[in-house]
Amino acid sequence: MKSYAVILADNAEEDIERIGEYIAQTDSAQRARRVVLGIRDAVNELKELPERGRYVGEILNMGTRDYREVFNGPYRIIYRVTEDAVVVHLIADGRRDMRTLLMRRLLQA
Repeated sequence: MKSYAVILADNAEEDIERIGEYIAQTDSAQRARRVVLGIRDAVNELKELPERGRYVGEILNMGTRDYREVFNGPYRIIYRVTEDAVVVHLIADGRRDMRTLLMRRLLQA
């Protein structure tokens, strides 16, 4: 089975840090660590079978199948699969206005 390199775009790394900071401030540092570790585990699991993620509905309607997503709780991990790597572009709480966030972030990628 092929193994892919997993690359976090700078914005995706910042997303994880912001999520952890927000949870630490609004809940607890222990819960923040647990959530961040869960997200990082889900990202690392993309090394094997990244195609298992579904296409991102908000941009699928625009005719692009370039991006896929997997979930970790309410968090959507949005990525692109290349020949030998998985590039994670966005990690966000799916309860946000995802259409605007996706358009702003992914159209710039």
